[in-house]
Amino acid sequence: MITEKLMEVRSEIENSVRALLARPVMVTELDVFALPCGCNGMTVNIRGLELDDIEVFEEQMLSHFREVASRLDIPPSFIFARLIPGSSVVAAINWRVLCDRCYPEFARARGKTPRPDIYIMHLERRGDKARKGKMRSGKM
Repeated sequence: MITEKLMEVRSEIENSVRALLARPVMVTELDVFALPCGCNGMTVNIRGLELDDIEVFEEQMLSHFREVASRLDIPPSFIFARLIPGSSVVAAINWRVLCDRCYPEFARARGKTPRPDIYIMHLERRGDKARKGKMRSGKM
C-alpha cells in the first residue's frame, strides 16, 4: 500500500539526515502532491535543519534524495529547500516536476536562491538530457 511506503520513506529520510548531521532532525510530514497548474511531486516538512547544513552536505543529501525520488517514481528534476522567510531555517525539502507554465520561472533563475524563501539544490534544465545524448553520440 502506498501509505506504508510513504511511512517507510519518511522514516528513512529522517534517519539518514540525522546520521549525516549527527544531531536530532525530525521529518514531521511527508506529502505527495499534484497542483492545479500541473506541477507534482513530494514535500518533506522537516525541523532541525538549517541552510548551512544543506550547503555543507548538499551532495550527500542530493544523492539520497534522488534515490528516494526514483523509488517513488517522482523524477528528481527539481529539488529545493523552502526556507522560513528572513531566516536560515529549512521548513521543507521539495521534489517537484515542474509544469510548462512554472518551469520558465525557475529556468531563468540565476544562482541557488532565486527568491529569499528558496534554495535550489538541483534543477535539471529541459534541454540537458537532449544535449548529453547528442554529446555522447558525437553529434554536438
